[in-house]
Amino acid sequence: MDILSFFLGLILITNIFLGMSIIFLERKNPTSTWAWLMVLLFIPIAGFFIYLIFGRSINKRKIFSWDKKSREEVRTTVEQQLRAIRDGHFEFNKVEMEEFDDLIYLHLRNDDAIFTQNNHIDIFTDGKEKFARLIEDIKNAKNHIHLQYYIIRHDELGQKIANLLVDKVKEGVEVRVLFDDLGSRMIKRKFVHRLLNAGVEIEAFFPSRITKINLEINYRNHRKLAIIDGKIGYIGGFNIGDEYLGKNKKFGYWRDTHLRIVGNAVQHMQTRFILDWNHASKKHIPFEKKYFETEAAGDVGVQIVSSGPDSSWQQIKNGYIKMIMSAKDYIYIQTPYFIPDDSLLDALRIAALSGVKVKLMIPNKPDHPFVYWATLSYCGDLLLAGAEVYVYQNGFLHAKTIVVDGKIASVGTANIDVRSFRLNFEVNAFIYDATISRKLLHAFEEDIEKSTQMTVKLYQKRSIGIRFKESVSRLLSPVL
Repeated sequence: MDILSFFLGLILITNIFLGMSIIFLERKNPTSTWAWLMVLLFIPIAGFFIYLIFGRSINKRKIFSWDKKSREEVRTTVEQQLRAIRDGHFEFNKVEMEEFDDLIYLHLRNDDAIFTQNNHIDIFTDGKEKFARLIEDIKNAKNHIHLQYYIIRHDELGQKIANLLVDKVKEGVEVRVLFDDLGSRMIKRKFVHRLLNAGVEIEAFFPSRITKINLEINYRNHRKLAIIDGKIGYIGGFNIGDEYLGKNKKFGYWRDTHLRIVGNAVQHMQTRFILDWNHASKKHIPFEKKYFETEAAGDVGVQIVSSGPDSSWQQIKNGYIKMIMSAKDYIYIQTPYFIPDDSLLDALRIAALSGVKVKLMIPNKPDHPFVYWATLSYCGDLLLAGAEVYVYQNGFLHAKTIVVDGKIASVGTANIDVRSFRLNFEVNAFIYDATISRKLLHAFEEDIEKSTQMTVKLYQKRSIGIRFKESVSRLLSPVL
């Protein structure tokens, strides 16, 4: 037997073994299982390496560690809230939010997401306004600054923030920066070393252990959080880079949604940051009081909900579906990528067929071509069910926002796609407040004025080339 025959035989056996593991051991979603089996079958050699990088399930061991005392305190509060909701004794600051106690209960059970009711929220849809406010808060920081972003650039905005962080370290403020190793892959070592040398603690999430090879590349930390002195928290879609200020010629104006929160919800944003940081860094942050000195600032109800491939439940997706199921009048959704799984797509179609106004807004240009064409395919499904689909024309739409009946909403980092639900580490704020929900609704309606409507008639007129691209991209959607 020559070497080539031996090698091909080994690949064949390995493919069979991988196929068996996908079916019997990993218990993937059936659609994803078939997609990977097709990859292994039709491209047996390249498919083997593709699977090693993109197909392996993350180890289900706990990768985020708590100290025992803090964990017990959270569990005690969660159990108290669960019990109060079950017994009908939970005290809502706003009685009208009681109708959503089942959604609150879901997040308590799925993610230990404590419900807080003393928050104030500012909404930002423009990057210049968001970063101007964040920079002001950084300048005023007295104790610590925690920044976590999927993408950090070393461009003009990145350098401006870096200069501020260096200045704050000189003032004695603790500064920590966490970025995703893949999302921030273009960041220069010189930029990182300058921060480190100045005393800023900076870490990468899931970094490559071997130069230019990362077997955890498929599992990315897509969260975007900023916590100032444990009192102010930012959460939403903006990363740190000049394109988020609308300076990229390809994308033009960048339309996103981000929240600035003051209140007890910031404690749970801080917890999320500390857990992520302690996984990435050997210099662990203790769960000390100074990091959790929040102040009551309003009456908005909020749950901070996290999800990731380390979880048994798809917490944020489940929250989306529960919101959709609760809708009586309308559901407004903004997302750059719309690749729902069957459960979420069915929920939206049933809502539309039941007379609920379902309005979906997507961008008019792709930043990832396959994802874009798959998005158009799924938009067609919604159109046939009676939903309205709008294509944003004033630049690039990156917002991840859902508003239901002008009463509840969700803003965060999770797109409506398989990657956000199963593969990425994400975090969203679920908001229980009519005033904030109506503000988000108003922003959507303003965006409609800058959009074109995709109708069934227009969709059916698309060319054979576009139909082909949609079909191929939809076939690949379970592994995109």
